Amino acid sequence: MTNALDLVAPANSLAMEYTRDFDAPVGAVFRAHAEQDLVVQWLGPRHLEMSVDRWDFRTGGGYRYLHRDPEGGEYWFTGVFHTVRADDLVVQTFEFDGAPDVVNLEFAWFEDLGNGRSRLRGRSLCPTAEARDAFLSSGMEDGMTESYERLDELLART
Repeated sequence: MTNALDLVAPANSLAMEYTRDFDAPVGAVFRAHAEQDLVVQWLGPRHLEMSVDRWDFRTGGGYRYLHRDPEGGEYWFTGVFHTVRADDLVVQTFEFDGAPDVVNLEFAWFEDLGNGRSRLRGRSLCPTAEARDAFLSSGMEDGMTESYERLDELLART
């Protein structure tokens, strides 16, 4: 079963907020975010190949990864994991190399819904309204939707 992504960007706010339910236990959803070998199987649209330069998923750790399109275009992403609490919360920064000096602060809450189901709830705070609007118009929602569909498939296999 595919659950819908609910993404909103409240007017007069620098935030984008989302929720997405999963038909899997919260521990499995968290693990899929934590373990590099699992992350590369679901993060990003299907047409992009992902490779990881660094993945240190712990409080004080960080990441750098690449998405490459079929034509060879490269999209690098970098960030710092400020807080990681298993099965509960991740606070991180997110920076796309194609938008220098635009660093988002992101929160992800992992919620146990019972009966083997869970909810991922997130908030991304952008530095400016222009940055937020650029993310929203970039196809980010479609990319998130496809990523979470891929995560559903991964969770069903594991």
